[in-house]
Amino acid sequence: MTNAEASMAETGGGRPDDYDMILDPRVQESIGRSLKAHYDDIVNAPVPDKFLVLLAQLEAQEQRAAEGSRPDERG
Repeated sequence: MTNAEASMAETGGGRPDDYDMILDPRVQESIGRSLKAHYDDIVNAPVPDKFLVLLAQLEAQEQRAAEGSRPDERG
């Protein structure tokens, strides 16, 4: 039996997707810290100028569409 097999508990059926992986709590903590660090880097990264331009264009288009669908209030 390999280490990978030893750290898996069979839940029935014998198919690969019927196994639950059991990780050492220290490994889980390490993975969690690493994922949080990567997430924080992405969240704190500046939005690229190209996206800001596209968002501004979309906003302007939505405003024009909303103004075009309003009834004329001059009445």
